[in-house]
Amino acid sequence: MTASAEWHPEARTEPDVRLDTAALRVLAHPVRVNVLTLLRQRGPHTVGRVAAELGINPGSASYHLRRLAAGGLIVEETGRGTGRERWWRSAHRQSVHDAADEPAGGHAAGRAYTQAVVLASAARLERAAREVPSLPQDWYEAGFHGDFVLRLTPDDVARLRSELFDVVSRYRASEAPDASGAAVPVALHLQGFPVPGTVGPGAEET
Repeated sequence: MTASAEWHPEARTEPDVRLDTAALRVLAHPVRVNVLTLLRQRGPHTVGRVAAELGINPGSASYHLRRLAAGGLIVEETGRGTGRERWWRSAHRQSVHDAADEPAGGHAAGRAYTQAVVLASAARLERAAREVPSLPQDWYEAGFHGDFVLRLTPDDVARLRSELFDVVSRYRASEAPDASGAAVPVALHLQGFPVPGTVGPGAEET
């Protein structure tokens, strides 16, 4: 299962959307994944703000926003902005895709989406790495990064995924208004894939 679950309180979104084949095709591009993630993490944005945040040109930002809107994944934030300035927000708090439940004919779209999610996650992690030297000390000490290699079967990975998602769900359920202002969005990246070169065509024997 692949889940994108960032959320900004200002967004006023529906809880989640289970991605169908059409939505998977819309999101089969790492830039579009990161545009949607940005709106969920940081709230409504204009084309210019999206371009500046992601380091892309405004024309590209506008194109990707239009594609997301056509797919029903984002909506215009009405009553905000003036003239030609339009604000966009995510339509849902969370996107969910379960490879085991893909409809017939949707496998290619599901694989392309999963690849885009991994590439987008790597780009966000690189950006986070660039900010490590300037992090406040308390956030530097609290942050963590782990890289582990486990020998598991597909069933083992499915069980591990379920347990990790349960932990994330518990923390989300316990979220409460933070009067102190100390709470900020924290990106938690979870990936579980075979080590490259160990399964599939061209796999090396170990």
